[in-house]
Amino acid sequence: MSYLSQKAQQLTPYEAGYQPPDQGWVKLNTNENPYPPSPDVMKALEESGVARLRLYPDSDSSALRSAIADCAGVGTENIFCGNGSDEVLALAFQAFFSGKNDVLTPDISYGFYPVWGKMYDVGLRFLPLDEAFTIEVAAYRNSAGVVIANPNAPTGIALQIEEIEAIVRSNPQGVVIIDEAYVDFSSCGSAVDLIGKYENLLVVRTFSKSHSLAGARVGYAVGGAELIGALQKVKNAFNSYPLDMLSQVCAAAAIKDVAYYSDKRDIIVETRKLVESELSCAPSQANFIFWKTQDGKAMYEHLYANKVLVRHWDKPRISNYLRVTIGTREEMEVFLQCVKKY
Repeated sequence: MSYLSQKAQQLTPYEAGYQPPDQGWVKLNTNENPYPPSPDVMKALEESGVARLRLYPDSDSSALRSAIADCAGVGTENIFCGNGSDEVLALAFQAFFSGKNDVLTPDISYGFYPVWGKMYDVGLRFLPLDEAFTIEVAAYRNSAGVVIANPNAPTGIALQIEEIEAIVRSNPQGVVIIDEAYVDFSSCGSAVDLIGKYENLLVVRTFSKSHSLAGARVGYAVGGAELIGALQKVKNAFNSYPLDMLSQVCAAAAIKDVAYYSDKRDIIVETRKLVESELSCAPSQANFIFWKTQDGKAMYEHLYANKVLVRHWDKPRISNYLRVTIGTREEMEVFLQCVKKY
């Protein structure tokens, strides 16, 4: 006898990147930032007062929302914070797509989208990327909703802001979610600049990548007051206190230190370009590359045997590709030397 619900029995969970239990690995499989958070984050932690941990955190993340709003050039009513962008996206699926059909998303993209689709009874329609793994903008129109990662993962290819705007304009009856986890490493522009023009646009971002806070689990959404209010409503029906006090303090300090993170981003982009030239692979707009090999599984296993972790999917069209996070220059030299040995 199974005690699982029918839905639980049918779910295929998202498979996160492998987390090695011991030391000595070059970890290039989960798109983490190789550089530490801003020194301002440590200072903010020291000043936050551990005694406050006995109290519940601010359920609305007011100080953090204010800091993000100042950076984004919007009001606090346009900001929603959650436990990583994964939670923000999951709440958005519930708020805007649950029970609907014909919600459009690419066939090759973030692996959590189809999981949430099944979890929240969303009729996703997967539109194929073209031969160059690019989203065909004209196909995204007149739908019940759209969710797109820009830059896309795992491909690292981005649409320009004009193309994103065309998609938002072509879907007036549905919410268009633009997942910008990697946008800080790109030159495509952020859809946050379009928030004031379109009521159906929600932009989701994270502190995990460009702000070196993957362990703090902080994500946020930028959108019109109606969409943000809907996220607050769903959040409060699920978990009133999603962000702990320390994570709020860390993220608020991080987003204010623009100079530090701009410098680290430029170093990552420079390193990415160096690796792309060494491997002759397509240019990426993210903090990783999507590298085509002769045998993706064999190369993955060779790297793994040498304690270099990358990401491989045994799926149609991408089985010979590896997604490789851009680490420090030293880490990428180890990776490249290991590739040359193969």
